[in-house]
Amino acid sequence: MPNLIFLNRFFYPDHSATSQLLTDLALHLAKTGVSVHVITSKQLHDNPDAVLPAAETINNIHVTRVWTSRFGRNNLLGRTLDYLTFYLSATWNLFRLLRHGDIVIAKTDPPLISIFAGIVAKARGAKLINWTQDLFPEVADALGVGGMGIATGLLSAARNWSLRIAARNVVIGNGMAMRIAGEGINPNAITVIHNWSDGCAI
Repeated sequence: MPNLIFLNRFFYPDHSATSQLLTDLALHLAKTGVSVHVITSKQLHDNPDAVLPAAETINNIHVTRVWTSRFGRNNLLGRTLDYLTFYLSATWNLFRLLRHGDIVIAKTDPPLISIFAGIVAKARGAKLINWTQDLFPEVADALGVGGMGIATGLLSAARNWSLRIAARNVVIGNGMAMRIAGEGINPNAITVIHNWSDGCAI
């Protein structure tokens, strides 16, 4: 049975949305006997000063927490540096852990992590699944983040490459599925799975 390796900047005990969704799924898969590994950061979404253990096992989920800078969400430059250091640390650890036949599932925090996951998956003979919560750089344009210029086209092309090589692209709604298909991604490699919530917990 292949190992599943998830990539996301936040994981349990963090309470951000992507962390909660990932935690729910990872816990469920681990209970069924699937080998689950999560590569994440040592931080909490609302507390950049928090320092979580570098490695631990949570209910049979192997968690590797990588080093990142800690500028937080207060300014764009600091957030960008936090992203860049996560890209580097997470990519190195993914390359170290991933084996032929494994499956890496890349979420979208930080944006464009699928590009790095795709490079490592190709090098290791592994499969890539993109679990897409938003589309970058489109979301930056929609929010009026300036200064992207020619980088927008380059980033879109690199992102689309990671979508084309993926075994599956999981999106959160039909609108996103149509948008990705419009970028030239094979519709047969796109699956809609809506985000969920735990009604019992609520």
